[in-house]
This record gives sequence, structure tokens and C-alpha cells, in this order.
Amino acid sequence: MLPEIYSIIILFFVGCIAGFINVNAGGGSSITLPALIFSGLDASVANGTNRLAILIQNISAVQSFKREEFHDFKKSFTLALFTLPGTIAGAITATRIGDELFQKILAVIMIGIIISMIIPRKNIDEGGKVKSNFPVYLSMIGIGFYGGFIQVGVGFLLMASLRYLMKLNLVLVNMHKVFIVLVYTVPAFAIFIITGNVNWTLGIVLATGNATGAWWAAKYSVKKGEKFIKLVLIAAVFIMAVKLLGAF
Repeated sequence: MLPEIYSIIILFFVGCIAGFINVNAGGGSSITLPALIFSGLDASVANGTNRLAILIQNISAVQSFKREEFHDFKKSFTLALFTLPGTIAGAITATRIGDELFQKILAVIMIGIIISMIIPRKNIDEGGKVKSNFPVYLSMIGIGFYGGFIQVGVGFLLMASLRYLMKLNLVLVNMHKVFIVLVYTVPAFAIFIITGNVNWTLGIVLATGNATGAWWAAKYSVKKGEKFIKLVLIAAVFIMAVKLLGAF
């Protein structure tokens, strides 16, 4: 367990990095969750505390996108509504499993994220007709459960759904993504609060960092700066996954 002053300093800067990564790509929670655990929190409390940072982060990102005149609140809200049933179920599940099991699940998921980032992706047609259909809404339900349960890497799932099923360009993907996560985080966070799984002090520090990173990330969302970020993220996630699995 880190001394509190060091935890505060580290969590703020980790939040800045995570907020930037979350808006431009995804996987920022793969840094913040282990950081919270290493700060001395139980896994379930770290999971709940991270939701405060996610909530504030996406409020900041939505506002920044709006200032850049990129928003379609009606479409974003429609997509977000379909995540809510899954989100509630996922959050309740997360509060009912043991810390040791949760850490093992978290480690396995982070390794999966590494693999997904290494596998080359084919270019998609970003000029296709934008549409919302049953597969999109069905995917939102599943993504909602995953986001409510663990959050880590949910941005990648949303990007895949919005880009490949709706054929949206990167800017629109990120615009919808931050709004969707903002909406479903509200009931998920409420469940963690009710069950006493939130550390408010560390959560506010982390949220401040996340919001700062998210604000600037939204402004630069159209720039192609993800390759370097992903290389750093892969290294960090791998180390943390090994640590959580108890290899050292």
C-alpha cells in the first residue's frame, strides 16, 4: 500500500493519461484500476472508485466535443439507453464476487486487450451509410453488461460496434462513445455507492486527472496519435496483468 500523498500524486497523473487514452481509443481503466488496487484499495472498491473518474471524464469529454461542434445527442442517447439493462446487471454482478476472483478476471481481460491491440485491423469503409439496426442495439446490451461489470477495455468494444456496424468515422465514434459511457456509468456508479464500494478521496483525485486528459483528448480526437499510446499501454497492461496474477 502506497503512502496517501504518493497515491494522490500518482493517481492524478495516471488519470490524465487514462482520460486521454479512453477518449481517443480505449483501455485507460487498465491503468487506473491496477493503480487504485496498488494504492491499497480492495478490487471491488477500486472498481467502484474508478467509476467516479469515468463519470467526470466523460462529462468533460462530451462538453469538449460540444465546443468543437461535434454532437448528436439524440442518436447518442438512443444508443446509450440500450446499454442500461446490461449495465445494471453487470454492476450488481461485480459487487457480489470476491476480490481474488475479480483480480484474476481483470488480469485475464487485460491480457486479452493486449492481444486485441497486437492483431492487425483491416481498414474499414468510413464513408458508408450511417445506420442503426438490431445488431447495433443488441451489441449495446452486451457492451453495457461488460461496462457495468469491469469497464476495462469497453472503449474498444464500443469502437468496434460503432465503426463496423454503423460505419462511422473515428471522430463520430469517439463522440458517441463518450456520451454512451457517460449515461451508463450513472446507474453503475450508483450501485457501487449503495454497496459501499467507493473511496471518495482517491476517486476525486483520479477524476480530476481523467477529466483533464479527456478534455484535451476530445480536442485532438481526429489526429492519428494512437500507435505510440498503444505501444506504451501494451507494456503497462502486461506488467500489471502479470502482477495481478501473482507472478511477482
